Amino acid sequence: MQKIHHLFFLKYVTLFIGTLFIAAVITYLTLKSIIVTHNEKDLQDSIRMIELMLEESNDLDRLAKKVHKNTGIRVTIVDRDGAVIAESDYQKEEMESHANRFEIMQASSNEFGIATRYSQTLKTDFLYVAKVEQYRGEKVYVRLSRSLEHVLKSFYTLTSRLMLALIFFMVIALAISYSISKKIRYDIEQIINYLDEIADKNYKAVIKTRYFGEFLQISLQLKNLVKKLSNRERQKRKYTAKLRLVNKQRNDILSAISHEFKNPVASIMGYAETLLDDPDIDTRIRAKFLEKVYANGKKISAMLDRLALSVKLENNDIKLALSDFDLCDLCHDVTLNLSKKYRDRIIRTECSPLMVHADRTTIEMVIINLVDNAMKYSEEEVLVRLVGTYLEVVDRGMGIPEKEIEKISSKFYRVEKNTWDNSLGLGLAIVGYILKLHGTKLRIESTVGEGSRFGFDITPFLQCELDLKTDRK
Repeated sequence: MQKIHHLFFLKYVTLFIGTLFIAAVITYLTLKSIIVTHNEKDLQDSIRMIELMLEESNDLDRLAKKVHKNTGIRVTIVDRDGAVIAESDYQKEEMESHANRFEIMQASSNEFGIATRYSQTLKTDFLYVAKVEQYRGEKVYVRLSRSLEHVLKSFYTLTSRLMLALIFFMVIALAISYSISKKIRYDIEQIINYLDEIADKNYKAVIKTRYFGEFLQISLQLKNLVKKLSNRERQKRKYTAKLRLVNKQRNDILSAISHEFKNPVASIMGYAETLLDDPDIDTRIRAKFLEKVYANGKKISAMLDRLALSVKLENNDIKLALSDFDLCDLCHDVTLNLSKKYRDRIIRTECSPLMVHADRTTIEMVIINLVDNAMKYSEEEVLVRLVGTYLEVVDRGMGIPEKEIEKISSKFYRVEKNTWDNSLGLGLAIVGYILKLHGTKLRIESTVGEGSRFGFDITPFLQCELDLKTDRK
């Protein structure tokens, strides 16, 4: 398959040479016609001059020779019967009758008779022009002729010069077409190299076409296409990374759920197996085992409830039931209920009465999760404190490393050194979702070895008409 610059070169050269050839043929024929016509006119003008000299001449042979000497034109005078009565170049006695010559017959009906033929007498091509004249009351034919050998020699000289000029222009055309072909080849190679770079995903490759606007336009279109491909590749990488993250999160979720459900399920199965193996077991032991089964079942139910709640909060499927209530009273109620759960621990509350406008149930869940989280991370007392417009839960536990502070509120995430039943790592995630629905967010401050502070700003709760958008994330 031929390349475009080869096709261009071949077609351009073929077209140019064809054009030159046709022009040469036309020029050849035109020049030949012009030269012959010019000689015909010259002979006609010469006959008119002889016509003026004819009546004054007493010797036609002498007149013929004189004209031939001065002009180089052959002169033949024929009488009405075709006999040659005067001849400048040949012996008239040896010449045959000219009555049937074409130019003589044509001159009888036209002003001039014109013919071109080979002369057997002088052995060369001649151009003949004849005209009827009156000489001393008699009709005669004055015929002038000129050798076409001289005419054609001049014509061939002119033609050869023309051909040299055509060959010169042909060489120039070849040089120009080769130069253009070379430029086309350069621009095409630039585009091909650029496409090879793009095929190797080198989207920063540079394309530099120099000579042709069409190739420049193609290169600009290619750059736009490459830009789109680069953006699409970037989006593809992001999407792939996102898929990997989603898969990792899904695996983490399944791993966390499996891990947290394993212990209570194992306990239920163990107690149930013991009861099935020993139908006559002591009633007190049976009752105790059944209590354990119930407690573990309740634990599983609580974990499922928390998991379902986190999903609803994440999908904004929870609608807030806003009401006015005393936040300080709510804090006291939470600490009182949790004190019954953690009987050997101290939970203190420092606050003053403060009316807020929020969803009491979910805010209670927030405080419970924060206190419950503090109790699990700390062996010391836990403080629930309301200062101005800021509510915080303070513990004196082991603290959280700085690198884990940003991760700790994520779903299913827990500090590696601390594991406990019934957590699933959802507590702080649920807190974050609820606070976000209320227009605020969780703030965490922690120092390893000293303790942590989990709190949030309650300024949005103080508005009389709290405009909450439950579709915010």
